[in-house]
Amino acid sequence: MKPRIMTLGSHTALQILKGAKDEGFETIVVVKKGFDEPYRSYKVADEIIIVDDYSEFRSLEDDLKEKNAILIPHGSIFSAFTVAGIKDSTVRYFGEKEVLALEESRSRQREWLQSAGLTMPKKFEKAEDIDRATIIKFNGAGGGKGYFLAKNKQEFDEKMAERPHEEGYIIQEYVIGNPIYVHYFYSPLNDELEIMSMDKRYETNVDSIGRISAKDQLDLNLQTSYNIIGNIPLVVRESMLAELFRMGRAVVEESKKLTGKGMFGPFCLEMVITPEMEYYVFEISARIVAGSNPFVGGSPYTDLRYDVPMSTGRRISLEIKNAIEQGRLDEVLT
Repeated sequence: MKPRIMTLGSHTALQILKGAKDEGFETIVVVKKGFDEPYRSYKVADEIIIVDDYSEFRSLEDDLKEKNAILIPHGSIFSAFTVAGIKDSTVRYFGEKEVLALEESRSRQREWLQSAGLTMPKKFEKAEDIDRATIIKFNGAGGGKGYFLAKNKQEFDEKMAERPHEEGYIIQEYVIGNPIYVHYFYSPLNDELEIMSMDKRYETNVDSIGRISAKDQLDLNLQTSYNIIGNIPLVVRESMLAELFRMGRAVVEESKKLTGKGMFGPFCLEMVITPEMEYYVFEISARIVAGSNPFVGGSPYTDLRYDVPMSTGRRISLEIKNAIEQGRLDEVLT
């Protein structure tokens, strides 16, 4: 039986399922009750499995294995499973599961990126050390939810008190510059790295505060938040591409030292570029990111390489298809 492409109904599922169908695969989506209409409307799923909660996924595994399903991970997988739960799942999985533990842990992620030679914002070990603008980020792929700014310990304590249930965070220097999110794809089949697309994020309420005068911001005691609601396509100066390729390759090569197979498939380097053209990488997402969603029909970068509309979601299925044709499917699954 030919493999079927399966994912959870959230994040980048529409793009993943559409790309799979474009490459000739049958598709399955597992979606929470009440969130299934988009997958019916856009007709990208051949089978829709509705659950009350993603904790039910384990009970579906035997059936999914009989259907020869391959799970494609995306950012919502952290909301549905623990890293241990993902590792214990017996459904075939596209990507290197060990990389997820590196992504989930802010400290391990930082060690990985620094070992790859990337420049990162300064990290503060404790609130008492804060001596400049910082951003406090919580563990996991929460789409920026809960992040806040603090310029000293007092401000940190006041804002942390408003988030009593949050655990696991990093205090990071807030670098002033232009944030960009570069979407890569690395193929272990041909050892090639691709830049698929780029975006910048539309965040609430930080992207709306600029419409309010500074006086009114102070009078209203507005606090910034960084919860992502959408993504905006971006193309950089061509002269910057060589450095972006170098950075992506360095991260891939370092991952091979840290995990069994190393990172492959889609990933994203999230960075700020200063007016002095310094590149500060503040995070990596070691799987497909929602910033690739504007490019369901391809991007200016994939147009240069492919003769068909190539989204990151479709590129995943193309990799699986190539692996099957070459008899190397085990190399891209765990």
